[in-house]
Amino acid sequence: MNAGHEKVGFVGLGHMGGNMASRYLSAGYPVYGEAKSREGLEDLLDEGLNWCDTPREVAQSADVVITSIPNDDVLREIAAGDDGILAGLQKGKVWVDLSTVSPGVSREVAEQVRATEALMLDAPVSGSVPQVQSGTLTIMVGGDKQAYDRVETVLEVLGSPTYIGGNGQGLVLKLAINISLAVQMLALSEGLLLAERDGVDTKLALEVMTESPIGSPMLKARVPLILDSSGEAWFDVDLMHKDIRLALETADELHVPLPSGRAADEVLTRADELGYGHRDIAALREVLRSSDGSN
Repeated sequence: MNAGHEKVGFVGLGHMGGNMASRYLSAGYPVYGEAKSREGLEDLLDEGLNWCDTPREVAQSADVVITSIPNDDVLREIAAGDDGILAGLQKGKVWVDLSTVSPGVSREVAEQVRATEALMLDAPVSGSVPQVQSGTLTIMVGGDKQAYDRVETVLEVLGSPTYIGGNGQGLVLKLAINISLAVQMLALSEGLLLAERDGVDTKLALEVMTESPIGSPMLKARVPLILDSSGEAWFDVDLMHKDIRLALETADELHVPLPSGRAADEVLTRADELGYGHRDIAALREVLRSSDGSN
């Protein structure tokens, strides 16, 4: 395949997938896409997206199939059946799954892909919509090394890919990163609440905290969302909770203790109970405030 001429296909055109497809269209790639509905996709269609009615049609049309979906059940759903991706794959094609799903389920689907003589890479990303739009995602790739070499240039449209190892290992590393994301957000929220309780100005506290050694790029970027988390979620509580539970399941299989991950799981469970599931993880500050009876 020559860079700039691969046909790229997308199954899943939500916040992440839709913005990814837009980057490929802007870079001159022919892009095919499928979603449950065309509603809200007018801009992509105007940009030149070739609409497909089923995941199978995407796989038949594209050289590289890219998926960005929410969980294991959806992965299995889009893979299987007469209209699934597996039915449209053939020798020489590569399926790159950018989703964060169970490493075990991803490996299971990768075996099914091999039976079609195509190859599957797990390539979860670290970053949210702003990083998609700027092409600065961190991409961790597991699977066949030759398949990775073939699509490396394609992935560079979205950010910085790194080959990690065999199928599933990109996902394990992504889960390792997301433990830290959840715990960082929780720890900042705890510290901020402590400062606020003693009368420190919230904006001043956030400014000093995020400019200190604890101020990771993720925390710095979320300051506006911490101050007002009612807007668009970059990474919502439900998705983070799903990832933390996947990390805990994987840790149990590998006999690895995750005390901070379990603490994050408890607070994320409370966030779900309070109805924060579709709010950005920046809302953990509000969850802590609600949990101690304050407003």
